[in-house]
Amino acid sequence: MPADFDITIIGGGVIGLACARALASDASVLLVEQHALFGSETSSRNSEVIHAGLYYPSGSLKERLCIHGREALYRYCDTADIPHRKTGKLIVAPYRHHPELARLQTKGAALGIPLQRLDATSIRELEPLVEAQEALYSPETGIIDSHLYMQRLAQDAERLGGVLMKQTGFVSAHPEESHWRLSLNTDDGLCNITSKKIINAAGLHSHRVALACGTPSGQLPPLYFCRGHYFSYQAKAPFQHLIYPLPEKNLAGLGIHATLDLGGQVRFGPDTEYLNTTEADYSVSPALRDQFASAVRSYFPALDAEQLQPAYAGIRPKLSGPGEASADFALIVDERDGIPPLLHLLGIESPGLTSSLALADEVRQRLITM
Repeated sequence: MPADFDITIIGGGVIGLACARALASDASVLLVEQHALFGSETSSRNSEVIHAGLYYPSGSLKERLCIHGREALYRYCDTADIPHRKTGKLIVAPYRHHPELARLQTKGAALGIPLQRLDATSIRELEPLVEAQEALYSPETGIIDSHLYMQRLAQDAERLGGVLMKQTGFVSAHPEESHWRLSLNTDDGLCNITSKKIINAAGLHSHRVALACGTPSGQLPPLYFCRGHYFSYQAKAPFQHLIYPLPEKNLAGLGIHATLDLGGQVRFGPDTEYLNTTEADYSVSPALRDQFASAVRSYFPALDAEQLQPAYAGIRPKLSGPGEASADFALIVDERDGIPPLLHLLGIESPGLTSSLALADEVRQRLITM
């Protein structure tokens, strides 16, 4: 018997939705999402920044897909009427001739990313309240309404014939001749469907999904939950641009930076906290205020700490542990003999939002050969 679907995508975050949109014109696609809303975990708990592509290791998927994804995302925002703005970003250094700033400038030039080196006077002209001796100005960095972006992806996928199911949990998948038999948990109880191929885009749950498909744990890299907290700033917005310190060692994070929403409200974050559990806890302790205030005052000394209020937290599915160099995105094909195609998308953290359209195209190209 023919399979019910050509491709089943597990996970309805921004990556799963982008894949559904990219694939639905040429294949019958089912996307299953366990929650009542698409993207309610990692995809909606981030800085909503469109990154230029400057930070990532040379030749990595993160670097290539971020740069291509940025260009595609701006085009898509324009054509699909998605609110966004090229705010520009300042990467600030506490003293002149900082070697990391020079390295980033050289890297940006090699990648064709527009950058401008600013001295202290030029910084004050752009952002009078920012204290820094040098900065790189990135005009290609921007912000996006990630929630409406995901709505547009879902609408496109459904318009092309894709079937998108919320409140549908993935239980397991087993090979059956030339296709997969998937067990799904719906409001009406367990049901089974068949699919020729599976894409695991389950984010924080990707390793659990992989194991439930029978993929041996030895084929999977370790997974770490890394929480980042955000504080909103209740005072009048002090900046017109995004303000970033230099990135953390090993690119564990991009430092507690200042971002804007489309209404002009400033928020600070995220920090970096590795969790000792795979349970998702999104609480933000007010006790973190002093830590945030200290970090932010390194570039915004006039900060009024009393105006910092706990906002939200997000959890990143990292493939690198504390103190380790940042790991690349991992697109892993299940290597067992004789099973139908199964592709795991693992460690899709920042810049996953920016990279989403390019990553979906990458997945489409890889599926052609599977």
